[in-house]
Amino acid sequence: MIYPKKRDYAFLKRFKEVIHKEDYQFVIFCGGGYLARKWQKIGSFLRLNKHILDWIGILATWRNAHKVKEILNGSVRKKIIINPTQKIDFKEKILVAAGWKPGWSTDYDAVLLAKNLGIGEIINMSNITYVHDKDPNKHKDAKPINSISWNDFKKIVGDEWKPGLNMPFDPIASKEAAKLGIKVIIIGNNLVNLKRLLDGKQFKGTTIT
Repeated sequence: MIYPKKRDYAFLKRFKEVIHKEDYQFVIFCGGGYLARKWQKIGSFLRLNKHILDWIGILATWRNAHKVKEILNGSVRKKIIINPTQKIDFKEKILVAAGWKPGWSTDYDAVLLAKNLGIGEIINMSNITYVHDKDPNKHKDAKPINSISWNDFKKIVGDEWKPGLNMPFDPIASKEAAKLGIKVIIIGNNLVNLKRLLDGKQFKGTTIT
């Protein structure tokens, strides 16, 4: 979303317009995306260990978060949140967050931050609009799912996470979200679709509860 092949400034400017027009407070949690995978691919070629590959991905999220904060400007909390469990005084319209520790994905960090702030719903934007019953890149008969329970979702994504894993929502984060009763909505990268969701209208995506 932020860095598909290069930083997408046009998308980020449109995203800013959608966010600033809504009356909600927003927590924007930035992943590493293509930038992280590109850096980690180089790291793997150099035979760096898993711990260092994790840090490479985290640094990519920090870089993306600083750029998002810069573009959103306006009523944005000055400090980017790195530790999702710290005490947070959040009065501004927008808070920007990024990765924290090796061994955890930004999905998991986002769940911890939602728990910390008392948020019951996470909207996950990526290049995936729907969860499918099986990998659509490998199976032409894969079917999109509108709504699914956490138990059934975990059967699809498994229970193991590794740096650079590309799934609708990571397995460890899914386990924690299920335990906390947090709803996750996968909606893809269409900003009109995001606005429809925020406005309480029918949208395209998968709701996991």
